[in-house]
Amino acid sequence: MEYGSVKLRHELKYYINWGEYELLKSRILPVMQMDENTQRPEGYHIRSLYFDDMYDTALHEKLIGDQRRNKYRIRIYEISDKVIKFERKSKYDAYISKVSASITRTQVEDMLAGDYTSLIRSDNPYLHEIYAKRNVSLLRPSIIVDYLREAYILREGNVRITFDKFISAGVGSFQIFDKEIPVFPVVDKGQLVLEIKYDDYLPSVIQNLVRSLTGDITAISKFVMCRKRLSDIKQVSRRVVTSING
Repeated sequence: MEYGSVKLRHELKYYINWGEYELLKSRILPVMQMDENTQRPEGYHIRSLYFDDMYDTALHEKLIGDQRRNKYRIRIYEISDKVIKFERKSKYDAYISKVSASITRTQVEDMLAGDYTSLIRSDNPYLHEIYAKRNVSLLRPSIIVDYLREAYILREGNVRITFDKFISAGVGSFQIFDKEIPVFPVVDKGQLVLEIKYDDYLPSVIQNLVRSLTGDITAISKFVMCRKRLSDIKQVSRRVVTSING
């Protein structure tokens, strides 16, 4: 499906437990291929640095359920600078789309220092959009999100199934390439997140997998979960400081 010139996809999200994960994985393996980016059986590490503006628009739009919204993030893999993407993930009612542009580590470090001018010098109009948002609404780093992703693909229907494990929020820094940033889990140890993305239709073999799930489709947002976790940590810190000073 398309919205103007934008390619739209369906996205279904579920919380599942580790027993369901093992069962689904056993059923997926005969019909789906592991994503080519996977470097080890348990998956590959993703780190995203999400941005928000001076009004926390991305956070508030998600919390109120706005059906037309955007999120901006820099994404890296295995905490490496080999592949760096600046992405915009958009929500269009029940559909999603994603636009991305490759950037360099130097550009990332410049932006973390407050210098976004390299974006306007780019030939990519999407990066021009980021630069404009920085100037108009003070788009800025908001939260680091870490997790391990196990991904499978099915050519029919362009289906992608991912299991996202050990979702954690980075605390105290936006230095995305720093392997020593403290991270705190935001999902119970017994849970992980299942995502199913597809184009125009979901093949029957995948529909049957979905019917076996005990949970309902949920509006899961790693960005929001991690923002809330960070807010909780800050509140606890303030109470501790107040207690010590009092």
